Amino acid sequence: MGVYIALSPLLILVLGGCGLMLAEAFGRFSEDGGDEGPSSELSLGSAVCLLAAALMAMGLWIKGPETIEGFQKVAPYLILDRFTLFFTMVTCLGGALASLLAGGYLPEHKLDRGEFYSLLMFSTIGCVVLAASGDLLSLFLGLETMSLGVYALTGFRRGSTRSTEAALKYFLLGSFAAALLLYGGALLYGATGHTDLVGIGKALAADQGLPWPMVIFGFAMILVGLAFKVSAVPFHMWAPDAYEGAPTPAMTFMAVAVKSAAFAMMLRLLVHSFSSPGFTSWGSGWPPVLAFLAVLSMTVANLVAGRQESVKRMLAYSSVAHAGYVLVGVVSMTRLGDEAQASVLLYLLAYTVSTAGALGSLILIGSRGAEAVSYEDLAGIGRRHPAAALAMSFFLLSLAGVPPSAGFFAKMYVFRGAIGAGYYWLAIIGLLNSVLGAYYYLRVMVYMYMREPAPGAPVAVPMRSGLVTAALVLSALFVIVLGVLPGSGLSMALQAVARG
Repeated sequence: MGVYIALSPLLILVLGGCGLMLAEAFGRFSEDGGDEGPSSELSLGSAVCLLAAALMAMGLWIKGPETIEGFQKVAPYLILDRFTLFFTMVTCLGGALASLLAGGYLPEHKLDRGEFYSLLMFSTIGCVVLAASGDLLSLFLGLETMSLGVYALTGFRRGSTRSTEAALKYFLLGSFAAALLLYGGALLYGATGHTDLVGIGKALAADQGLPWPMVIFGFAMILVGLAFKVSAVPFHMWAPDAYEGAPTPAMTFMAVAVKSAAFAMMLRLLVHSFSSPGFTSWGSGWPPVLAFLAVLSMTVANLVAGRQESVKRMLAYSSVAHAGYVLVGVVSMTRLGDEAQASVLLYLLAYTVSTAGALGSLILIGSRGAEAVSYEDLAGIGRRHPAAALAMSFFLLSLAGVPPSAGFFAKMYVFRGAIGAGYYWLAIIGLLNSVLGAYYYLRVMVYMYMREPAPGAPVAVPMRSGLVTAALVLSALFVIVLGVLPGSGLSMALQAVARG
């Protein structure tokens, strides 16, 4: 019984996903796309299941997973620890917010098809499995479960050539990255005789006549696959097209839950398998590679984001830049340990609620035929619809790292970790990029409050949706709480990464 209790968040998601499939198949909904369409019920149903899984994870956190009898029965395939519970809460929260946003967005834009929620639920299951995986086999299963659903969500707008192109590009490149991870894992198994991450780490640390060319080549392939999944430059080219082509709720899920699960996978691999001195040294290990990717991701993405005219595309490049900030914390782990790793977890939580809020505000600002796509579409929104503009400004300021928001403290802890680890130059580059990134966030506010639409230009018209409003309120509460009590969030993250 203990193992079922430990697996209860995952079981809730599985049962919820199956229930949504049955409800969508046998339920009776009106076909007018209004409030009686499938989204009004299925959106709430999926959000309730996801939040129930998150609350169950919180309950297990409070009780302590180590106190549950039999919680290790699924090891090493699934590791049921506080790290897993933390990412279960983050990914389920991101999925619930995306589900609520879809409940308003899909009917408004005549995309009200119930399979969206089943795909989202099963992709979230993949995210949770990915965060919990302690073996290359379960890791690959979680990765594919997550990815296949996201590919379908990207192409959910069937009549759009842009959406179809984005889905095809994401599928092809994502499959290539998954193949690299799989082949790299196969090489590591051939070299060490282990598929479990801890066993691989012990074999590499022991160094008993291992074929090191095979190990290095396998590790390089895994590192490239990981860089693709977290959308780090130069492996990011799929992200802007996929994010822009996908429906905005699907983009929200990809930007928050998928990215968080990908970083959880990266942390598991680096901490459990590649933490020996040879791999963590600056001269021969992965820190300089990830530092280079962090600098590239922050700088290139911020420069390109500032030149975009599409707000969705700007937020897509913003997501790439935030991956660079997170990588700063990952690099700092080699010298600072748990404190730097905890800053990564806190950053991902703050990023999740801030990004979901920003994309939810973008959904709220535009209705069918009068969407908020470009900066010009937002002109004058602050005067005509102050509540929608205020919501957008609030979340953009958090993404920019303006105090006392959640985003500010998340960046502060990451850069403080870099300084504590002795990577002063990396912290300085990160700070300069934060200033650079503030430009395109503030540019949105300039258009909303200080510009008026040109004569005859399209004007965004806000929609009305209680589900979208609920998602924004929930996101805002998390941003405020993390901004007011940042120490509590960091303390929770420290408990998540503590070992032994």
